[in-house]
Amino acid sequence: MTTTLGHKIEISSTSITKYPLLCTFSFEIVCIPLLLIRILDQEINILPEKRAYRYWTYQLLGWGLASIYWAYIVYVNNDYSVLHTLVNFIFDVLIGISLTHTYKLMIHNSGRISFSKGSVLQLAIAIILLSVSFMLLVNAKWYIYWTMIKAQHPDFLASMLFWDPPLITGLRLMTIWVLAYHLYHYHKQQIALTKHNAELSVLAKQIQIDQLSNQLNPHFLFNALNSVKSLIAESPQRARRSIDLLSDLLRSSLYTKGNLQSLEDELQLINDYIELEKIRFEERLQLQLSIADDVDLTYKIPALSIQLLIENALKHGIQNSIAGGCISLSINKKIEYLEIIVQNPGRLKLSEESQNTALGIKNLRQRLQLQYQEKAAFELIEKPKGFVNGTIRIPLT
Repeated sequence: MTTTLGHKIEISSTSITKYPLLCTFSFEIVCIPLLLIRILDQEINILPEKRAYRYWTYQLLGWGLASIYWAYIVYVNNDYSVLHTLVNFIFDVLIGISLTHTYKLMIHNSGRISFSKGSVLQLAIAIILLSVSFMLLVNAKWYIYWTMIKAQHPDFLASMLFWDPPLITGLRLMTIWVLAYHLYHYHKQQIALTKHNAELSVLAKQIQIDQLSNQLNPHFLFNALNSVKSLIAESPQRARRSIDLLSDLLRSSLYTKGNLQSLEDELQLINDYIELEKIRFEERLQLQLSIADDVDLTYKIPALSIQLLIENALKHGIQNSIAGGCISLSINKKIEYLEIIVQNPGRLKLSEESQNTALGIKNLRQRLQLQYQEKAAFELIEKPKGFVNGTIRIPLT
């Protein structure tokens, strides 16, 4: 290598040593575009064409800022003309973008964007290859400059293998770029995976709720049909009326969209159910309804949840008493939740099976847990003087 070429690169190396802080800033600025894309992709959904536009914008911005620093070093310390400095700047930008974009295309074609076993070794090899390529291209640029512009004839092999600082600079730049690029895609894949898992979780939850609702309708239908069956022999006319009411009940329950329905619709279903059962129980069955004035009847609650408590009160309370009794339904609005209380005469069976694993009650507990997590509550307790209270608390927000 001639003294002239060596002197040229030696001056650049000295300049880099002289301005370490500025050099560090210029090198690390290359990774900022990729990190910016990562942040922006987190905040908004970027369309593919906009993502491509951002990629090229930040590629030009990053390599352009680094090349401006190198052009400044060349212009100030080596007495280059403005034209030669500009050409040097353009070639530096092209070298950086061409290498990194070629790497990007190769990675996309191979499908090895994400990290896996052996990724560290693969990345190290990729960084070394990119750095050597950077060194060769930079040295080729300077060789062409000294031979064609300055009309000098440095040794070709020595010029191409000159490694300090081109190789060191390439190692630093390519390490930053490659790591930032893969970390960006890794972060994007993690976000997509988290979103996918969340969607699967919601779907699984929805399927489970639907299954519970599907269990509830046959359970209700079975009990209602038993009531109609008992009337067929005793009073055909009342049995026909029961079938009409049952038809209305099924229509309102089976065609309820979603797992939630308004309080108003739930209360209408309860009135039809009580009327159906009063055909069988007559005066033995009474319903006392108390709804606070501040309760919004459009508020959504789990479908058939109150009806289940009314049915449970009738089956385990009124039906077991010769004199019958009155089922009391009260709905009140508290500060943070809606409180629904169904009270009936009777005693709470202490059997674990009858209290906790009966299909309807178990179903209701599961639905409340799935719909509201720990925010909702349900309890079934025995009160003094022979009454049983079933209480549902549903969060207002």
